[in-house]
Amino acid sequence: MLNYALLVHAAPYSHQAALSALRFAETVVAGGHRLKTVFFYHDGVHNASALMAPPQDEVHLADGWKRLHDEHGAELLVCVAAGLRRGLLDAGEANRHGSASHSVEPPFELTGVGQLVDAMLTNDRLITFAP
Repeated sequence: MLNYALLVHAAPYSHQAALSALRFAETVVAGGHRLKTVFFYHDGVHNASALMAPPQDEVHLADGWKRLHDEHGAELLVCVAAGLRRGLLDAGEANRHGSASHSVEPPFELTGVGQLVDAMLTNDRLITFAP
């Protein structure tokens, strides 16, 4: 059994890479491996938006990531700097910046790039999905 980490650079619904990352993650756990960490970076932070509302006949990417967390314990880490630049805040950051609302909710976590380095060092494989 291998431990995997994924690095997702692609925004949902704007490039195939975001859906490919989710499908790869599902295949990893179906194959008996462990998906420990998914790190969303650059435009990939949009995968964590609680405001996402795709049509019913499309894959709901945020729900897919949440399901992987709930069923397999995968960490869903969102780069705080990239998220803030793109208007993605959790309740704590919204409060800190005086914003009336937030768009990132658990199990997604805003965190620093140090967590990505940790994922690189503590997993057997790091797979990157980028446009």
